Amino acid sequence: MGVRAFRLVSGAWIRSTMAYRTSFVLTTIGNFAVTALEFVGILLMFSQVDRLGGYTLPEIAFLYGTAGAAFGLADLAAGSLGRVGQRVRDGTLDVFLVRPAPVLAQVAADRFALRRVGRFAQGLVVLGWSVTAMDVAWTPLKVLLVPVLLVSGAGIFVAVFLAGAAFQIVAQDAAEVQNAATFGGNALLQYPPTVFGDNLLRGVTFVLPLAFVNWIPALYILGRPYPLDLPRWTAFTTPLVAAAALAVAGMLWRAALRAYRSTGS
Repeated sequence: MGVRAFRLVSGAWIRSTMAYRTSFVLTTIGNFAVTALEFVGILLMFSQVDRLGGYTLPEIAFLYGTAGAAFGLADLAAGSLGRVGQRVRDGTLDVFLVRPAPVLAQVAADRFALRRVGRFAQGLVVLGWSVTAMDVAWTPLKVLLVPVLLVSGAGIFVAVFLAGAAFQIVAQDAAEVQNAATFGGNALLQYPPTVFGDNLLRGVTFVLPLAFVNWIPALYILGRPYPLDLPRWTAFTTPLVAAAALAVAGMLWRAALRAYRSTGS
């Protein structure tokens, strides 16, 4: 029922968007271009240095592309959850509570922004270039790990969006806290872990498992060790981490809805 509700609501918003095709094309191109400026910054950095944290430009591009594509996919599916705090404050969350459909599906699909596909596409473009430019001994296992990485990484980001939305219901604000974990996490993962301290690495590995989005599986593909000396087999645990993160985030969401008492109560 939740998938059907998400499909119906998002489909209505997509039809509304496609009624103005020129506007959709322009905003999608704009979304692509704005996110591309992040990679332009990396290119400018490499005009002055040969390596960053011991990594070459194609290797950084691989990290950038995997993080960007995974986040773009999650943002497309669950980016609307970032507005839950605003809905709590103005009372419009109550509208979703009285409808005969799962609240999560309604909130995630509300104002579904198809233009966000530009961010996903930009990440894929950089990823595609990096794959052709890297000096990597590709094996069937490494090739298979790339799509698994993208889907599982998107799942982890969706879990972070969902947990952040639950926190917004309880705090009745704090959208920026969620943005720090989602958009900030995406920016963090675009750079190699070797440029960050061990305490931060432990936090994004064992507390908020963003490292499993791309660092841990990507470093296996690149043939590089993870700074915390995790065993190599952890590169293949990303789907399990994503499933666990989604399960925990789902429990937090349900707990937050049960505690919700509407505006002013």
